[in-house]
Amino acid sequence: MKYKIALLPGDGIGPEVTDAAVKVLQFVAEKIGLDLSYSYHLMGGCSYDANETPLTDATLSACYDSDAVFLGAVGGIKWETLPHHLKPEAALLKLRKSLGLFSNIRPAKVYNALLDASSLRPEVLSGTDLVIFRELTGGIYFGEPRGYDENKGWNTLVYTTEEVERIARKAFEVARQRRGMVTSVDKANVLESSQFWRKVVHQIHKEEFSDIKLNDMYVDNAAMQLVRNPKQFDVILTQNLFGDILSDVAAMITGSLGMLPSASLGEKYALYEPVHGSAPDIAGQNKANPLASIASIGLMFSYSFNLPEIGLAIEKAIEKTLGKNFRTADIYSDGMTLISTTIMRDEVLKSLEEIFEEKNSAVAV
Repeated sequence: MKYKIALLPGDGIGPEVTDAAVKVLQFVAEKIGLDLSYSYHLMGGCSYDANETPLTDATLSACYDSDAVFLGAVGGIKWETLPHHLKPEAALLKLRKSLGLFSNIRPAKVYNALLDASSLRPEVLSGTDLVIFRELTGGIYFGEPRGYDENKGWNTLVYTTEEVERIARKAFEVARQRRGMVTSVDKANVLESSQFWRKVVHQIHKEEFSDIKLNDMYVDNAAMQLVRNPKQFDVILTQNLFGDILSDVAAMITGSLGMLPSASLGEKYALYEPVHGSAPDIAGQNKANPLASIASIGLMFSYSFNLPEIGLAIEKAIEKTLGKNFRTADIYSDGMTLISTTIMRDEVLKSLEEIFEEKNSAVAV
């Protein structure tokens, strides 16, 4: 098979973690005989500096012409004073909307080797393996009217039946492949939009997914429960704003934002990116944690290339590398070996090589 990948390294540490991701992508592609081609494009603050817009038509066209898109990170203090439509983050919202990426998948799995990296007790974290399904192209981030004047600011939160149904279906379908539980998170006690969300989710559940266990939870309680007992969750289904917040709470569970991958999927296009930001304070210093980007490549193999076994191999390679006590600064603790971005990348590649060798030996026997 042949696939075209559009690479958007972006700002800050984006180019560094993108480099790590591409090295892993190339390594695996060569191992399994996958024909990949790449093209690099500007997006975010770097695009604004070069083109006076954070997302050019040429970059968007390249994404339309690709089988998968990988994004490093966008944003930084340098561009914070720009008008809303020119900020790097506006480019990300436009890209998601233009590609129809309505389903954002954010796994949060706690590796045994990182049980001490979180501020939560190991016995609370051990065994945590959940995934957050965040609706990505609707809700308050895209609602109109929006704006502010001297006396007030306003945003609009709107969801349609179609928008809720399609993300709910994705969450229920994945729950069938996991432990069969979906927690729908809303704020139905005070928000009419959440009351509507809950009604549509329950209707879809009744008509198409009655075999899945469904429960509702208010978002404030969900945030508390994530840090009190994260093991209770299997699949979390929620709207754009709530998912944005809860996925960062989940980052604390895993030990660092640098550990969380994500996949944003639509009917035709797919975007993969680490959840962390551009971290301009450490950009160019070879300190960034590349594991979220590498794990995002694992999701690319699973969802875009339909090779979930490769996605699992990459996950195992990350776990194996952590088991060797290698750590970047964000997940470092006493007794571990502190390493750079590039060395962590190389250690994951070594672990992947070991996994492929073990697999080949098993086949030969």
